[in-house]
Amino acid sequence: MADKIKFALALLLLAAGVAGFYLLAEQAMILRVLAVLAGVGLCTAVAWQTSPGQQFFGFAKEATVEAKKVVWPTRKETLQATGLVFAFVVLMAVFLWLTDKSLEWVLYDLILGWSKS
Repeated sequence: MADKIKFALALLLLAAGVAGFYLLAEQAMILRVLAVLAGVGLCTAVAWQTSPGQQFFGFAKEATVEAKKVVWPTRKETLQATGLVFAFVVLMAVFLWLTDKSLEWVLYDLILGWSKS
C-alpha cells in the first residue's frame, strides 16, 4: 500500500512540474524548464523509493551493462552492408517493373487485344 501512495505522490510531483511550466508562462523560459526538470527529478526520487522503482532502476542498470557489450560494425562493414541493401533494392525494383510490364503486355495485348496506339 505504501508503494502505491509513493507512486501516486511521484505522479503528482510530475504533474506539478508540468503545471509549473504553464503557470510560469510570463517568466523566462529557463525558469519554466527548471520547473519541469524539478518535477521530473522529484518524481524520480520518490519513485526510486518504491519496490517497483527499485526493480526498474536495477533493470535499467543491467540493460546499460548489456548495451556496453554490443560490438558495433566498423565503418567499412557498415558501408558494405548499406551498399548491398541499395543494390538489392535496385534489383527488386527492376524485377518488379519487368514483371508489371510483362503482365500488362500479356493481359492487355495478348488476351484482351487492347493494344495501345
